[in-house]
Amino acid sequence: MTLFQLPQFRLGSASATLAIAGSAICFGLVPLFVRELQGLGAGPATIALYRYGFSALLLLPFLPLEKSKRGGALLLIGAGVVFSLSLIGYLEALVTAPVAAAGVVYMTYPVFAALFAFLLLRQALSWRSFAAAGLVILAAALLLDPSSLSPEVFEALVWAFPAPVAFGFLVVVLSGLASQLNSLERTACGLFGSVIGLLPLALQEGQGSLLPATGTEWSLVLAMGLLTALVPQLVFTVACQKVGPVRSAAAGSFELPTMFVIGWWVFGEELGAREMFSALLVLAAILIAPAISGGRRKMVAAELS
Repeated sequence: MTLFQLPQFRLGSASATLAIAGSAICFGLVPLFVRELQGLGAGPATIALYRYGFSALLLLPFLPLEKSKRGGALLLIGAGVVFSLSLIGYLEALVTAPVAAAGVVYMTYPVFAALFAFLLLRQALSWRSFAAAGLVILAAALLLDPSSLSPEVFEALVWAFPAPVAFGFLVVVLSGLASQLNSLERTACGLFGSVIGLLPLALQEGQGSLLPATGTEWSLVLAMGLLTALVPQLVFTVACQKVGPVRSAAAGSFELPTMFVIGWWVFGEELGAREMFSALLVLAAILIAPAISGGRRKMVAAELS
């Protein structure tokens, strides 16, 4: 192993699923940093750029430049651009709506991951795929009660929906459509694409200024970059290749109960029977979601090459 390689862990299906769930817990910490930075005057595009920019700079040397890897690299960069732009509405929802409500909207992404896996990887939509997606949708529906949402909150949640669509696509690209790239290269391309998409918007928000102004902001930015982007994204990228997009998306839904706890413990939001039952449904989806066998992944990669 050289200095510029990730250690090669032998992950089985179960351990890879647990690794993705652990990454999802880190992703679920995002509302903490979003609300703190928003309170200090940062806009959603700037916050998103802070989250991914630090990691993108560290991984810049790993951008693949070989001709044989350009197709996969450009696909991942494009997916990163689309995802970063869609993330703006979700970050706005985290400020306007309850964390749990924004979380359940975002956690519909396993449905879109299954759909994109069917369209792009030719992975059959088995009863387990439908069941896992249905459980996540049911968990979301339990918490999105129109009678308890103001028009402003409802509008914010509607604008949050492009984010799970884009992330579902990104999961499929990471796990099955860039087989010529290693894990570091995949992560670098996705993060670089995110920065490309967010940079113009952040410059407009900050009127040409991007750097944090205080030590507190710098601390929040560095912590957010490490805890919610660089480390969990690397773990997710390695692990998702072991189990495929559907189980990756379902295990990633563990972000939802994490957000419930953050909303209740930190922001004083209600955590009742409906929230707890929704979290149990998400956990059930993780157990039901199918993985792609090693042979199937190799066959798909060969067909797409």
